[in-house]
Amino acid sequence: MRERIAEVLTELMALPGPTGREEPVLAWLERAWAPHVKRLWRSRIGNLLAYVGGAGPRLLLTAHADELSFVVRSIDSSGLLWLTTGQVRGEPQERFPVGQPALVLGRDVAIEGMFVLATGHVVPEERRSKPVTFADLFVDIGADSKQEVLERGITVGSSVVWNPPTRRLGSRLYGKAIDDRVGLALLTLLVRQIDAEQLDCALYLAATVQEENGLLGASSLRADLDVDWAIALDVGLVGDLPTIGEQWMPATLGGGPQLVHKDAATHYDQRLLWRLADLADRNGLPVQHVVFDRYGSDGAALIRQGIPTALVAVGARHTHAPFEAVDLADVEATLHLLEHVVYEGPTDQ
Repeated sequence: MRERIAEVLTELMALPGPTGREEPVLAWLERAWAPHVKRLWRSRIGNLLAYVGGAGPRLLLTAHADELSFVVRSIDSSGLLWLTTGQVRGEPQERFPVGQPALVLGRDVAIEGMFVLATGHVVPEERRSKPVTFADLFVDIGADSKQEVLERGITVGSSVVWNPPTRRLGSRLYGKAIDDRVGLALLTLLVRQIDAEQLDCALYLAATVQEENGLLGASSLRADLDVDWAIALDVGLVGDLPTIGEQWMPATLGGGPQLVHKDAATHYDQRLLWRLADLADRNGLPVQHVVFDRYGSDGAALIRQGIPTALVAVGARHTHAPFEAVDLADVEATLHLLEHVVYEGPTDQ
């Protein structure tokens, strides 16, 4: 099972899917889900939706297709690309980008590059100790002029993502876009192995767009789906690092799926959360109860639309970085928990 998880997750992580340009990810999912669902369609704003089958309470499982990204703000006369955030706001995650491989996505092209800034050997002393901002950071695609950049198909507005290879170290995978390709991997693995005729719910799936830009895809789901319950799947946070610790985040890699009681946007549905906890306990699965402070998910958008929602997270280190990390044991345990909820139902009635 863990080898299958690693294979599917690695394939999804390799796809470019910046916010607003999720098509490669959605097309992959469309092909993967089509043989296993009764209906598959796109919403008007691009969410991929599926009706799997089953009878009983209508349950939606959802994960987002976009990944953290940047946007070309301007093209310098030297051929370097000035950037801005691909999200609602924020500086360029100054602890992470420099020296990382980049992939720049024009209209019909994908061009490799590098995240760069000026070396300390030439930066004035008064600027060396200051945080990196978008006034310092470039992407270098090996062009010598603005005209060359344009001729290669890159314009203002092109998207940029981190582009490192995925690495496996022991039971852990490291790489970009685990947020939220791990949720999409779980949906894909689940739909491939369940028997829709045996479900104790009417099961729907959604891969949403533009989560990283303000939960925009999930904010329209009620217009396309009428469901009774929802479970959002995403990466979670862990505190098993020497500089963090249990006081701030009492969750670890390898500790099992995370049941999120609250994040910065919402309190999640207690009935569904404790149903998941009881199913885990009954079937010998470890779970971790968590509260997230600087965090949000599609679940908040679903609750705003009147859908009782739980958030189930797979703990991850180094979130919003090009080298996020998850333990395959957590992904496997989360998959088993989802199997139990679709076969035994989102309620105990």
